[in-house]
Amino acid sequence: MNRFTGKVALVTGSGRGIGRAIAIRLANEGANVIVNDLIDDENAAETVKLINATGSKGFFIQADISKVETLKHVIDQSVTQFGSLDILVNNAGVEVHAPFLEVTEKQYDLVLDVNLKGMFFLSQAFVKYLVENKRGGVIVNNSSVHEELPFPNFTAYCASKGGMQMVMRNLAVELAPFNVRVNNVAPGAIKTPINTKLLNKPELLASLQNNISLGKLGEPEDVAAVVAFLASDDAKYVTGSTYYVDGGLTFHYKEQ
Repeated sequence: MNRFTGKVALVTGSGRGIGRAIAIRLANEGANVIVNDLIDDENAAETVKLINATGSKGFFIQADISKVETLKHVIDQSVTQFGSLDILVNNAGVEVHAPFLEVTEKQYDLVLDVNLKGMFFLSQAFVKYLVENKRGGVIVNNSSVHEELPFPNFTAYCASKGGMQMVMRNLAVELAPFNVRVNNVAPGAIKTPINTKLLNKPELLASLQNNISLGKLGEPEDVAAVVAFLASDDAKYVTGSTYYVDGGLTFHYKEQ
């Protein structure tokens, strides 16, 4: 399918993991893709290489999305590179493991600044571009099941994702008159570098899988498929929703 022929997408945090899978999926369906990450390294270069291999074009923009003063430049540079911008995927995110009584202000600020503030103000810069140019567009946020589920020792992370849920719902209403749709994808346990330690501990992995209805971790491509749906015209009547990609983790229940 080529649902995104002629479209341009910006995917934050797409140097590896879920972000890379999203960038490649959109490219495979015809989109030119702006790859964004905090660090300009071999991971980002590999994502661009994989995008170019699909026949679409990739371009890397290094930026720290927690720095609001840089975000208009990210949008402007994206438009300069490919002539337009149609899709924003707010994928970049961080988490810090810390018991509530030990969380520092620095840790809290890091998580909220990247996960919530960055998403908020990059979306604002993107929508300003759309409105000024009388264009419709799509925002898809890579949230988490922890916009709904508690996650002890990750309270700042949960606060950021819960905030993302409400920002998405508000923007879906506020931006609908501008023909801008906004939705969240909420991954559960996915095989990414952030879960390397879990994957190497069989007992912990087995315990987690027992709480997943499908009994296994997801792949980054599973998340990318739902992002692609929400970004496409197949979802033209979908806005203000969270799509869980969690194998049944969020509302898992079974009799013992």
